[in-house]
Amino acid sequence: MSKSDFDLLNSFWRETIARTVLPNGLTVLIKPDHSAPVASVQVWVRTGSIHEGAHLGAGLSHYLEHMLFKGTERRSARDLSASVQARGGLINAYTTFDRTVYHIDLPSEHAPFAIDVLADMVLRPAFAADETAREKDVILREIDMCRDDPDSRLGELLFETAFRQHPYRYPVIGYKDVFSAVTRDELVAYHRARYVPANMAVIVAGDVDPVATLAEIERHFSSAPRGNLAPVLIPGEPVQLAPRAAHQHGDVEITRAGLAWQSPGITHPDAPLLDLLATILGAGDSSLLWQAVREKARLVHTIDAQSWTPGGAGLFSVAFTCDAEKRNRAISAVGRVLEGCASKGFTAAQIKKAVRQLIVGEINSRKTMAGQAARLGAGEVVVGDLDYARAYFERLRKVTPADLKRVLKTHLVPERLTTVSLSPKENDEAKQNCEPAGRAASQFAPEFEEIKMPNGARLLLHHDAHLPNLHVRLLCQGGPLFEAAGKRGATALLGTMLAKDTRRRTAAQVAQAIEAIGGVLYPFSGNNSIGLGVEVLPGAADVERGLELLGDAVFTPLFKRETFETEREAQLAALAQDADDVVTYGRKLVRKKFFGAYPLACDAAGDEAGVRSLAPSDLAALWKRLFVAGNVVLAVAGDFEKARLLPKLKAFLKRVPSGSVDIAPAGSEKNAVAAPVLPGNGGDFVESQPREQAVVYQAFPGPGLLAEDFYAGEVADEFFSGMSSRLFERVREEKGLAYFVRSSRVTGLRAGMFLFFAGTSPAHHGEVLREIDAEIARVQAGHFSEEEVERCRVRLKAGRRMSLQTNASCAMQAGLNALYGQPVNGWLDYDRRIDAVGVETLRDFARKYFKRELRTRLVVKP
Repeated sequence: MSKSDFDLLNSFWRETIARTVLPNGLTVLIKPDHSAPVASVQVWVRTGSIHEGAHLGAGLSHYLEHMLFKGTERRSARDLSASVQARGGLINAYTTFDRTVYHIDLPSEHAPFAIDVLADMVLRPAFAADETAREKDVILREIDMCRDDPDSRLGELLFETAFRQHPYRYPVIGYKDVFSAVTRDELVAYHRARYVPANMAVIVAGDVDPVATLAEIERHFSSAPRGNLAPVLIPGEPVQLAPRAAHQHGDVEITRAGLAWQSPGITHPDAPLLDLLATILGAGDSSLLWQAVREKARLVHTIDAQSWTPGGAGLFSVAFTCDAEKRNRAISAVGRVLEGCASKGFTAAQIKKAVRQLIVGEINSRKTMAGQAARLGAGEVVVGDLDYARAYFERLRKVTPADLKRVLKTHLVPERLTTVSLSPKENDEAKQNCEPAGRAASQFAPEFEEIKMPNGARLLLHHDAHLPNLHVRLLCQGGPLFEAAGKRGATALLGTMLAKDTRRRTAAQVAQAIEAIGGVLYPFSGNNSIGLGVEVLPGAADVERGLELLGDAVFTPLFKRETFETEREAQLAALAQDADDVVTYGRKLVRKKFFGAYPLACDAAGDEAGVRSLAPSDLAALWKRLFVAGNVVLAVAGDFEKARLLPKLKAFLKRVPSGSVDIAPAGSEKNAVAAPVLPGNGGDFVESQPREQAVVYQAFPGPGLLAEDFYAGEVADEFFSGMSSRLFERVREEKGLAYFVRSSRVTGLRAGMFLFFAGTSPAHHGEVLREIDAEIARVQAGHFSEEEVERCRVRLKAGRRMSLQTNASCAMQAGLNALYGQPVNGWLDYDRRIDAVGVETLRDFARKYFKRELRTRLVVKP
């Protein structure tokens, strides 16, 4: 290595820096530089998002940074900014994981003023209540902006995946819900604990007199007491033992991806070499990755590498942008470049070029007074050694190709790799195998292939091999709307009987056959559907057994009288058990009153009279009517070989009788089910029951599954439910009137019921009803915030994602979508539909449905 390259830095090592520690613990660094009549005054506070203790994830450090600009005991917020600008200065701040930095750059004659302003800000902020509330709203919008920024989203995904214990995993700005809960008192307490002189460094670089400048700093900072600086325990990050991956899809045009490896912190001897490695691999258009992956393979639009080495554990990362379909090939290409370097090593010329780039970077960082002050701050606060830069370049002076090869093979190992990406929603390749990190299937929304059979039956396929599991689900439209009047409950009993006796096996033999292979065969039924699910291991024999049992159940059920009697009694017992629970009893009663003669007055389990009137022939007739090709969907999800399984599935569906179903059952009036007028029985009702508590219900019309405003109903249900809802906080937390209060829905294809209910004492039921009415009125008036709606949207979208974790749930949701004439992969559009529901949409929904004249109110009490 040429000695002259490093000699360029010698003047930096000879610079005079005055370091002083005041009696109260404040560190002062002053670096005179008379090359320009400018000064940079900075206050570095050794506190960031990793120091927030019990409030990790709240973004307290960032919130506090904002609040220090909102006025002090001597200055208003406007005075702070206006007075600095009036002196030709620029004032700003930033917060990161391990520090918060406030800085003013201005003509050097005003440096004493800058010291005064910064001392006032960091030591004596006002924390006015109104400003605290307003700034919280500002930061909430900032959080939203970060969520809209694809690069921010990718960075957050990387850190939360790469770090499992270290608080680097939490975003500096905080999580929206955690931040929203921060109080003014908590913010003030955090400032009192962390903004003490012994935890700060004041740094001045520029055209200043060191003695006079120190006197100014003492004048404004020395009166602050030392304070008690409690240590903050920061857990270390365990060594990563296996590759990790997280892939997301969103409204983006190109794919952004990152590969990152755990690496040591800045004080580790290998830290300079990791910077050198990153420079060789990905700094500039002549770097190895740029040339191999962009120029030659043409797989990416941009690519770079960097080594992030903070005070603690770090990350070595490669980031790139590419077209969605090229993501996996680009990842593989990066792997090949690294493998080549690990095998062949590096040349002296490559090292020399990269060292020079780092030297130039060091020089450039000191071009301005602000840059010089920042270098001092990093040495003092982050590293803890002002002479670190000299040691850093001494380490680089001695580096050899063998050293660099060792560093690559030590730190860039597969088991420490984390792979993340953010891709367009329509990206199909991102759902396939990801090299070299492997696939994290739970991160993806599944997509089913739809195959329409000649007889009208539909087959849905989704391959997912992340677990050795296969789920097959057969679905038909069914439920109360397809039942004959007076025979409610036929749907549930039919489902139960399908999983019992067949021509080939008795019910006991069916159970033995499926359990012998560790599988399950079970029925389901609801307001609008009926069917069977079978789940087995993916071995050929197991799949064959599962399909055989499913086929026997749907093609050759027997409905034996003995089994029928047993299962009917069990269903009647369950109905009786429901009547024992006052909440369930009331919900069924208000549903019956609300829907009146409409079939949804009962759920799939029916009522006692309907179940008792059933005979095996009724179930056989209902199944014959429902099990026709135009009403059958077979959804398959899991680990399978399509070439082997598809012919079996097609053969299965070819056997389904042709035909379609009419929703109106034989002997009923079509208009009784097609266009209900609700409520069937409006008004106020009281039911006396020998119970200790009272339960109140208010039912209103709601949208059906096929309605345009169905998604508004989703958000409304979330808005009125849960422990964070205003209704819950008011009725339970503030007034203590009820143990539970929430909303729920009964949803048919064409009609629905939106229900409010609460459990309270008999003495308070009237007040609870008034609170429910008041909350409805608040929403109808639009007197609620976008923040309240956003919390609902976030919870709904997260809940939908969590609901798609199993093959069974994926098959169920895809099957229902197909059955109801909706897009099979409708969940891909779910977030957008939910995000479209805002304050005005929710207000209009409440005005449309929650009308007093459409209300059915029930009070069940002693």
